[in-house]
Amino acid sequence: MIERSLFLIKPNAVAHHHVGHIISILEEHRFNILNIKLFRFDEQLCRLFYADHLNKDFYPRLESFMCSGDTVALLLERENAIHLLREIIGDVIPEKRKPGTIRALYGDGITDNGAHASDSPESAQREIAIIFRH
Repeated sequence: MIERSLFLIKPNAVAHHHVGHIISILEEHRFNILNIKLFRFDEQLCRLFYADHLNKDFYPRLESFMCSGDTVALLLERENAIHLLREIIGDVIPEKRKPGTIRALYGDGITDNGAHASDSPESAQREIAIIFRH
């Protein structure tokens, strides 16, 4: 089934000039880029986007990091997009990342892991609306 997903290249990967490398990986996996946007999270947008994490201990670090620099958002489409993106992005936990995944290649830690991908069709729909509406 053809799906759409949101993919974010986070501030650390943007700052280290990995945008082109990451987009190449996505294109090698036959993702169609339907839209692309360079922007910077502010406090309000971050709280809206990460609403599920607001009351978690790590949220202040996450907000500070996400607001620290530019982010590149991609609206992607392909067969089984959500599952495949989750595979190629890799684990949040550095020790669990498989070699060759985007987070293994371009992530620096847990919060500054280089990338985000929607984890379900519902999340994708919500996240796409938030990022490409603003």
